[in-house]
Amino acid sequence: MLITRSPFRISFCGGGSDIPYFYEEHGPGAVVSTTVNKYMYTSMHPLFFSDDYLLKYSVTETCSDVENIDHKIIKEVFKEFGIRGVDFTSAADIPAGTGLSSSSAFTCSIIQLCAAYTEKYLKKEEIAELAFDIEANRLKAPIGKQDQYASAFGGLNYIEFGKNGQVNVEKLFIPTEGLKKLQNNLLLYYIGNQRNANEILAKQKEEVKNNNNKIKSLQTMVEYAKELREELLKNKIDSIGELLHKNWLLKQELNGDNTNENVNYIYNVALNAGASGGKLLGAGGGGFMLFYVKEQYHNSVRNRLSTLKELKFKFDYKGTQTIFYD
Repeated sequence: MLITRSPFRISFCGGGSDIPYFYEEHGPGAVVSTTVNKYMYTSMHPLFFSDDYLLKYSVTETCSDVENIDHKIIKEVFKEFGIRGVDFTSAADIPAGTGLSSSSAFTCSIIQLCAAYTEKYLKKEEIAELAFDIEANRLKAPIGKQDQYASAFGGLNYIEFGKNGQVNVEKLFIPTEGLKKLQNNLLLYYIGNQRNANEILAKQKEEVKNNNNKIKSLQTMVEYAKELREELLKNKIDSIGELLHKNWLLKQELNGDNTNENVNYIYNVALNAGASGGKLLGAGGGGFMLFYVKEQYHNSVRNRLSTLKELKFKFDYKGTQTIFYD
């Protein structure tokens, strides 16, 4: 039996600049993100009866040929590692389609699982690159690279995407008290309306291409990510609130599908209650909203948003890993 897990991520600034059509032509791209202690789990052991496949995720599949597997990511990863004759299961702490990169966490986790099952060692960057190749190139998902690298590496990072496709992951080491303050002042709420991120991202991709104003907006977001990196390294934790708000305003110009009347209402309620800034996680439209709230305003914001489900979390620092190997 093998069990692996990959953390979900929260992205602060720079989202959208990690997509190849941007950073290859107008890069570099850059994001600041962190992973949290909410995970995608995958497990696998030999199937007792045959060389068939028994797959249990949101549905249950049984088949005898890898080409007949319905789940596209499982099929591609199993083909990559020559997996057969297994009983496979996945489970997650958070539902899919909520903005915490569940798809990429799943891909990283199953890659680690199959590598361990076939007794192969993969570096963090190899897991991330293979996950991106499978999702973006083989399965044609209109996504970027930040989710795979965030989940594979874990921790609070500044991630830069060069024009040549080179990715640099810089761990942001800030004093313990600053890190505690950052974690304590980030409030995360589920607002409902799970959605298909690929549809929103595909539309955004077409809208940004050859649109100089939207390209400039993405370049400004990259500058926000760079500024946030500098502020965090100086232990100026409260700066994240203002930068989240500036990034929020710019995001609305870039992609109108990122928000709606309900999302805007929740955002304004939080700001009026004391939040310094916030963002909708993922491609937009629903899922989770993140706010930076100074401690003296915690009760005020929580009272005003009491009808929403708050998700308590801590930072994760280990990334994709095998947690049980027998």
